[in-house]
Amino acid sequence: MSESFSILIITGSPVQPSRASGLAELLDRRLAREDFRVRRLEVRDLPPEALCHAHFEHPEILRAAGWVAQADGVIVVSPVYKAAYTGAFKSFIDLLPQFALRDKVVLPLLIGGTLAHVLALDYAVRPMLQSLDPRLIVNGLFILDKSIDVSTGVATLSPDVAERLEQIVDVFVDGLRAHRPSVNQRALGDVLAQAQWE
Repeated sequence: MSESFSILIITGSPVQPSRASGLAELLDRRLAREDFRVRRLEVRDLPPEALCHAHFEHPEILRAAGWVAQADGVIVVSPVYKAAYTGAFKSFIDLLPQFALRDKVVLPLLIGGTLAHVLALDYAVRPMLQSLDPRLIVNGLFILDKSIDVSTGVATLSPDVAERLEQIVDVFVDGLRAHRPSVNQRALGDVLAQAQWE
C-alpha cells in the first residue's frame, strides 16, 4: 500500500490556459496514481491587490500559505520571463513565512522558449527556494515550451520530455519517502490550512 503524502503543485503563470497549468494537471494525475493527496495552487487566482501590496493577513493569502505548510512535498511550475520565474510567482513567495519549506521535499520545473534560459533553474529558482529552508530540493527540469502541446485543451508532452519528467518525478517521490516531514510541522500545516485535503 502506498504511503499517503500531501503534495502541493504551485503554478506561476499569470495567464490561462497555460503550459504551466497543463503540466500541473499532468503531474496531478501522475501523483494520484500513487494515492498521494494532491492540491493545485494557481498563483494567478490569488487576489492581485494582496500580492502587489503585500497583504500578508489577507484570508486568501493565509489559506494559500496554509496549503504550503500542510504539504509534505511542493512542486513549483513557472514559465520563464526575463531569465527567471514570473513576477506573480515571486510575489507569492515573498508573502510566505521565512521557513515556509522547512521539512519539505521540493521539485522545481521551468518552461521556457529557448535553452538560453536553462540556467535559471540553478541561478534564480534554486536559491529562492533554498532560502525557505527545504529539507531537499530535487534536481529540477527545464522544459522547452514547444515540447508541451495544449492546443486540444489537454496537455501532452513530447516523448523525450515525458520520459525525463517521469524520471524526475520518481526521484521526487523517492525523496518524499526518504525525508519524512516532522509531526510538528505537519500539525502546524493542519492548523494553518483550516481545510482538509480531499
